[in-house]
Amino acid sequence: MRLIIDQGNSATKLHFATSNEIVETVVIESEEMLELVRSRIADNSFEAAIYSSVRREYDKRLINVMSRKIPHIVCMGRTTHLPIGIEYRTPDTLGHDRIAAAVGAWSLQPNKPLLVVDAGTAITYDMVSAKGKFMGGNIAAGIEMRLKALHEHTGRLPLVKSDGELPLLGYDTETALRAGALQGAAYELEGYINACEAENPGLLVFLTGGDAERLATIIKRTIFVDRNLVPKGLNRILEYNVEL
Repeated sequence: MRLIIDQGNSATKLHFATSNEIVETVVIESEEMLELVRSRIADNSFEAAIYSSVRREYDKRLINVMSRKIPHIVCMGRTTHLPIGIEYRTPDTLGHDRIAAAVGAWSLQPNKPLLVVDAGTAITYDMVSAKGKFMGGNIAAGIEMRLKALHEHTGRLPLVKSDGELPLLGYDTETALRAGALQGAAYELEGYINACEAENPGLLVFLTGGDAERLATIIKRTIFVDRNLVPKGLNRILEYNVEL
């Protein structure tokens, strides 16, 4: 069994995986991570673990606890070996989640041009070449962020939930805001697909993140929707480093 730790700003996802499958995912507050990991590794045998954090600062106590029970531990960082190349001009500023999603997509569909879209708090659009090179990408506001910004930066617009009726054109303020955020993000995504496809014939599109399914129902394109693209990528990175 392998342990995959994906630490966000407020919550952490613990994934338990085999060499080719995510078996279980637990979402917890970051403060609870140490005790949960301690209890899990005490009761189970793990061959390897990978630890990724958006904070770029790793909990030394957690690493010490894991090192007593797990023979191979990888902490994502600038010296981590990757199965794809990075052409980004500032690789040190490239988010671990973006790298992992790209690796996850490449591990599923190698030797093909890929557009990897992560629709979460922010929406990232990243291009991987057929030769396995991360070429770069863009970052845009996510759906919830768009709705929140419209509320906070205007005088009278309410804060609406992203769930609810979604007409093509809103028939009241609530549906106008929701459709503007969701339909706008969907049309943005289709625009990126069209532009990248024009330069990369045979392009495949991967969509992940919390709003992946919702966007997939709106756009009229064939895409791969995979909520586990990031942990799959981290699992492949772990395997790649253990193999070296």
